Amino acid sequence: MTPIVNAMTVDVEDYFHVSAFDGVVSRDRWHEYESRVVANTERLLAIFAEFGVRATFFVLGWVAEREPVLIRRIASAGHEIASHGYGHRLVYSQTPAEFRDDVRHSKTLLEAAIGRPVVGYRAPSFSITEKSLWAFDVLIEEGYLWDASVFPIRHDRYGIATAPRRPFWIGHGKAAMAMTGIDEPAAPGPSLLEIPASTVRFGGVNLPTGGGGYFRLLPYWWTDWGIGHVNRLEQRPAVFYLHPWEIDPGQPRQRAAPWLSRFRHYRNLGATAGRLRRLLSDFRFDALDAAVLGPTARRAPS
Repeated sequence: MTPIVNAMTVDVEDYFHVSAFDGVVSRDRWHEYESRVVANTERLLAIFAEFGVRATFFVLGWVAEREPVLIRRIASAGHEIASHGYGHRLVYSQTPAEFRDDVRHSKTLLEAAIGRPVVGYRAPSFSITEKSLWAFDVLIEEGYLWDASVFPIRHDRYGIATAPRRPFWIGHGKAAMAMTGIDEPAAPGPSLLEIPASTVRFGGVNLPTGGGGYFRLLPYWWTDWGIGHVNRLEQRPAVFYLHPWEIDPGQPRQRAAPWLSRFRHYRNLGATAGRLRRLLSDFRFDALDAAVLGPTARRAPS
């Protein structure tokens, strides 16, 4: 049987952009920090090229505005470009008007950089939660066709534990119903395909297995088992994510940040590149447009 192709995704942001450091790193001072996002992203590009893997890069508009050459380099290497918003603000900390300006600005910058439409989005820190379901309507109205912002787990910063674990459609004005699967497939009219971060269901609880901090903090076997479980038992692709700063153990430390934030952010940075190479050897990966969106689009609502 042909192995299932999973989705590889990258949230392109710098180490000082992360939500965990919001309390100690002011956005007004971002320009004062040493930027390492270009070098780290290029390291990821080299690793992906080594294994012949395409990925979906969710690019922060703040980065695209300052490094358009990097964004063009990602696109010219055959990778998919999507939006990570502009200012890395948690969605539920914004008003709908502020969020609209943020995602519109990011979309404009990215499309100018690569010369083609950008129709996918992922919220900073998966921050579309039950407090910000209105964001789906804004994304639909702003021309986005799919979203990857829902993490169906319980977490202190993000997550919608009751959300479906598989990709599902959200009709305009029907996000609350979609979270319980009622609105799948979407009713005729404007809709958005939601692609949740990967989890496994165990003991009645959804457990994260799709990358990020879980890839660094937990043993490699957990990710290996989780992706294998999704592939073999559920017969569908897993969605994996990471950040360029996660392969950079030499990044400056934010020593004023709370200890838990520092632990989550800095743990095992030196091991991530090696683990990523092992992951790319153990499983097949492609960008979301091929691994998830293509098969799902063939089942899209009319």
